[in-house]
Amino acid sequence: MENKLEHIRHSLAHLLGASILELYPGSQITLGPAIDNGFYYDVDVKGKITDADIEKIEKKMKELMKTWTSFEKEVLSKEEALSMFAGNTYKEELIDGIVEKGEEITVYRSGNFADLCRGGHIKNMKDVKDGSWKIERIAGAYWRGDEKNKMLTRVYGLAFETKDELDSYIKMQEEAKKRDHKKLGLELDLFTFSELVGPGLPLWTPKGTLVRHLLDDYVWSFRQMKGYQKVEIPHITKKDLYEKSGHWEKYKDDLFRITTREGHEFAMKPMNCPHHTQIYDRKMWSYKELPQRYANTTTCYRDEQSGELSGLSRVRAFAQDDAHVFCRMSDAKKEFLNIWEIVEGFYKSFGFELKVRISKHDPEHIEKYLGDQERWSFAEKMLTEIAESKNVPTYDGIGEAAFYGPKLDFMANDALGREWQVATIQLDMNMPERFDLTCMNEKGEKERIVMIHAAIMGSIERFLSILIEHTSGNFPLWLSPVQVVVLPISEHQKEYANSVYESLKEINIRAGLDDSNESLGKRIRNAKMSKVPYVIVIGDKEKESGVITVEGRTEKLEGITVEAFLNKLQKEIKERILN
Repeated sequence: MENKLEHIRHSLAHLLGASILELYPGSQITLGPAIDNGFYYDVDVKGKITDADIEKIEKKMKELMKTWTSFEKEVLSKEEALSMFAGNTYKEELIDGIVEKGEEITVYRSGNFADLCRGGHIKNMKDVKDGSWKIERIAGAYWRGDEKNKMLTRVYGLAFETKDELDSYIKMQEEAKKRDHKKLGLELDLFTFSELVGPGLPLWTPKGTLVRHLLDDYVWSFRQMKGYQKVEIPHITKKDLYEKSGHWEKYKDDLFRITTREGHEFAMKPMNCPHHTQIYDRKMWSYKELPQRYANTTTCYRDEQSGELSGLSRVRAFAQDDAHVFCRMSDAKKEFLNIWEIVEGFYKSFGFELKVRISKHDPEHIEKYLGDQERWSFAEKMLTEIAESKNVPTYDGIGEAAFYGPKLDFMANDALGREWQVATIQLDMNMPERFDLTCMNEKGEKERIVMIHAAIMGSIERFLSILIEHTSGNFPLWLSPVQVVVLPISEHQKEYANSVYESLKEINIRAGLDDSNESLGKRIRNAKMSKVPYVIVIGDKEKESGVITVEGRTEKLEGITVEAFLNKLQKEIKERILN
């Protein structure tokens, strides 16, 4: 985010806080930062703020804006700050925190309003262009994101440099609502949720299950060519495994725990890598037998908080298309590049262009990671060299590394321009150390190996949430649960329509035949609402000529022979053409 825009958003957050205090006397304002699309303010409000109050808040902000000509910085002692914000328990807590860190207490004043702030404003509110901002919505938020704390009212605002940019963003948001995977997934009958089963635990319908398997099989087709082997693991483990791997300390609050009737503590697996180390560790390997490449699509479980769950993008049960390579350090670059080729091939099929974030540790907080500084520097240098050799756009992500090693995160923009992290490749020198994973080298000595983690989709659930919204549910032909629907106009064409339907089935096209008593228009609408790529309409003309009329997403084929259409379908599926 550019500084100018960030300063505009930050300044508007101050204006929002001031307006709320004038409209709702006795309220306690807490924090009001700039965010990627605007700003917000969390308030312990005296009374109640709802969406019906948005116009009133905007009006007050515009009124105050006329009197705000500058932001004046003041440096205060702790006593002065506590006096200024007397009665606001949230500000008092923030002031104590600033003092504990040994930082300077600063406030910024504009008009009759002053707020704790480190700075970053525009010089004059007149620089904010008319129509470039608006209050968007009202929500709830726990103080400091902790559900044990009080629920506050969060007022969100949108802000951009120009009215056109704001209008474009609002238009994009409206399109995003239409593409929302939670809405489309239900309409397309891909998945469902059940209160009896529990939130965050998606249930997959026959159509959704088919799509999942097609995606997983596609990833496997790439991996199989690179020498991977499939493995399977249980869904639970003794606590000991995760204690040894380091995951227990890191994720103990996110685990579903099981206590057996004998009093032993187990956990539902939140990830697969520690299990895979034990498959490797079943025997002593010669360097000639390495790399060992294990692939495993299996469900993992994490005890996410209810408020964080969101459709398929944040769930409690998710299937990872996981793989781990156990190899010598001298083979690590080659294995990384092999995985990179799989990532490129897979995402190209969906029209995603990728850039790469080199996710590194935070050197200011090495205590958060396994291993020492030297090991991390070595690993990060290797990943940087790999990325540079591919000549693709890259950038550093300081603090984005996994706790056991750095990674290459592949980033993609969807059809609405939103950026997502998709695939990831991670180098791990710590888990082999913890589990004492070795091979016998050329000298007959034990040599420490490294471990590479690779998930192409990440999780099938999250990838599908992105793909549904990217395509608006219009999957490419090879992935569509129903690929073709045959519609006879009336009873007179049923026999011919059925023969066309059988021809499709013979070459394993997932076809449907809708000869119901509904009108043709309604049947066509139903097929299009279900996002079926091709609809074949058969009337007397088609029957007499032995041809078909086909309506596709981007084309209409009139008078095409069945054979020609079947050839077109097979080519489109084989080449995974984006339609």
